[in-house]
Amino acid sequence: MRGIFLVLIIILISKSYSQDKFTDSINSNWEKFGKFTFLGNQSSYSYWTAGGQSSVSGTVKIDYDLNYEKSGWNWDTKIIAAYGLNSNAGSKFLKKTDDKLEINSLIGKIFSSSNIGDLSYSSFINFKTQWTKGYRFKKDSDGEEERTERTRFLSPGYLQIGVGLYWEKNKDFWVNFAPITGRLIVVNKFFTDGLIDNQEYFGVKKGATSRFELGASVRSFYKFEFVENVFVTNRISLYSDYLENPENIDLDYTINTSLKVNRYLTTDLIFQFVYDNNAVKRLQVREVMGIGLSLDF
Repeated sequence: MRGIFLVLIIILISKSYSQDKFTDSINSNWEKFGKFTFLGNQSSYSYWTAGGQSSVSGTVKIDYDLNYEKSGWNWDTKIIAAYGLNSNAGSKFLKKTDDKLEINSLIGKIFSSSNIGDLSYSSFINFKTQWTKGYRFKKDSDGEEERTERTRFLSPGYLQIGVGLYWEKNKDFWVNFAPITGRLIVVNKFFTDGLIDNQEYFGVKKGATSRFELGASVRSFYKFEFVENVFVTNRISLYSDYLENPENIDLDYTINTSLKVNRYLTTDLIFQFVYDNNAVKRLQVREVMGIGLSLDF
C-alpha cells in the first residue's frame, strides 16, 4: 500500500516537474502545481569543553495541488507527503523528525459572492496516516537504549468525510465548516489484541480494528507575507465527536515560517501542535528548523 501511494506521487511529480504552473492544454479549467522541499541541519563537536552532541538530520516534503474550476464549481485536491530522519552520536537508532501522508479533497458550489469572499456548499474527504513504524525510546536498567513499536502505516489511519459550508477569500485564505462529519479510525490488531479490559489504542477497543465517530469539523488555511520574502503558512484542523465527549476537541495546527533566500534556497521554521484525546491526553508539540532546497513544479 505504501508503495502504491509513493508511485502515484512520483507519477504526479514527473508529469509536472520544472513547471512553475501548468495549465492542461486540453482543459484549461484544471490547474496543477506543487512544491518540493528538502530541509537539513547538522552539528559536529570535537573535544568541545562546553559539551554537545553531534547530529545530522534531513526532511523531505512534497506539497501538490490539483484544482478544477468551472461555472461556480470548485474541486481542490491537495497531497502532502513528508518524511525526515535524525541521527545522533551515541544512539544506535535513527529517529524520525517527520512522517506524514495526507490527502485532502474538497468540492464546492458557490451560492453567494461578495467583496468579502465566496460562500459555497461543500463536501470533503480527508485521509491521513504515516509511512513507517514509530517507536517510543527509553533506556533499560543497564543504560542501553531500547525501543518499543507504537505506530505503523495505517495504524492509526484516519478517514473523514463531511458536508457543510466553504468560505474562500482567495487561494491563500479559506475556511471549511462541516457540521456533519464522519470519521473512521483504523488500526492493526497487533496493537489491540494485547490490551487489557477498558484499555484503548487511539480510541479503538481491545481486539477491534476500527472506531467510527460522528461529529463536526473545521479546517482552515491562511498564508501571508509577513515581511519581504518571509512567508507564514497556517493550517488548522479541529474535530469534535458528537457521540463521545464532544467537549474534547481534537486539534492539529501547523505554522510554517519560510524565509526565501533565492529561487531555490529557503530557511524554514515549523511548529506543529496536536491534541488527540484518543492518543495522548496532552498537547503534543513538534519543532523543526533548517536550511532547505525548494523547487516549484
